[in-house]
Amino acid sequence: MTQNEDEILKMHGGEKPGVLSIAPRFNVTNREQLGKAYTPGVAQIAKLIEKDPDAKDKYTTSGKLVAMVTDGTAVLGLGNIGPAGGLPIIEGKALLYKDLADVDAIPLALDQVPVDEFVQTVKNISKSFAGIHLEDIAAPRCFEIEEKLANELDIPVYHDDQEGTAIVVLAALINAAKVVGKKLTDLKILLNGVGASGLATARLLLNAGIKNITLVDIDGPVSANSQNYNKYQREVAKESAVQTKFKDLDEAIVGQDVFIGLSDANVLSKEQVQKMANDPIIFALANPKPEIDPAIAKEAGAKVIATGSSQYPNQVNNVLAFPGLFRGLLKSGIKKVTFELETAVAEGLAQMVTDPEPERIISGVFEGGVADTVTKAVVDFSKR
Repeated sequence: MTQNEDEILKMHGGEKPGVLSIAPRFNVTNREQLGKAYTPGVAQIAKLIEKDPDAKDKYTTSGKLVAMVTDGTAVLGLGNIGPAGGLPIIEGKALLYKDLADVDAIPLALDQVPVDEFVQTVKNISKSFAGIHLEDIAAPRCFEIEEKLANELDIPVYHDDQEGTAIVVLAALINAAKVVGKKLTDLKILLNGVGASGLATARLLLNAGIKNITLVDIDGPVSANSQNYNKYQREVAKESAVQTKFKDLDEAIVGQDVFIGLSDANVLSKEQVQKMANDPIIFALANPKPEIDPAIAKEAGAKVIATGSSQYPNQVNNVLAFPGLFRGLLKSGIKKVTFELETAVAEGLAQMVTDPEPERIISGVFEGGVADTVTKAVVDFSKR
């Protein structure tokens, strides 16, 4: 075990394991306070909510609490590690919710049950929460789960692997296009990896007016008629203006302005970057290792390079979006996360970088104002 691994275990372990705790709003130190905070005082609140169930959001934590739900079927870089294995991921994100945006979130792990059972379980506990944050759920089940929950619940439902990734990719791409002097909607994009994050990113880019998108996954390019891909992938492929059939990534990469990788390590070569259009943009976002080493991409002629890692400039990571986004949803009362809302948030993030440069197209995670900017974008959107 390395020193770093030992330090990580100590941070998360010990007498009080985990990175979260529940803190009271005030201390109970005498009988009068006990009577008001608990019995008999809570009876008054209970009766009030019995008559007006919506009052629970005003007088209990349900009005500010987010449920972070995972089944651990698709953890980035780790795969299907099970519900228990997925808990440290959502616990860490709950910590970021609190530290970066003062949002209270509770990590919940569900067994890997059928879609309808998953949906029903979340519905059954939804009265305790102001929103649902889905995490690390494999495609295509994640699409069905989010769609059904969004239709059946009157609180926001958000899948961070989908919407969060898509928002930050669009924000970074807005500024990358400025750096290379190309119009955003004219960009020719190859998106490699059409799982949950890739599909959501393609959908948002198409909605933003970028129509020249070539989709490639493990079995090669995705088309409207690809029988080896699911219906969600085929539907998005149908919306693209690119219907040419390519044999593989090597053939599809020719002449592309942008490579967006949401796939696996080392799938893009130096020679393939050299086949792209002038001043290519490379978003190699796989973690922990990108689709191509940034140094190799730069040597091949890439003008703008982004990764999902904090080790390099231009970290495109959904941590830029989700804390401020959910705070904005709670403040504004917005119930649905739409493409239009996602675009507004992406534009807000992009505008934080007033003079984009090759190594600065997106703000850093710890730069001041990121969460506030995202929250403001959501609140401003609610007033349109």
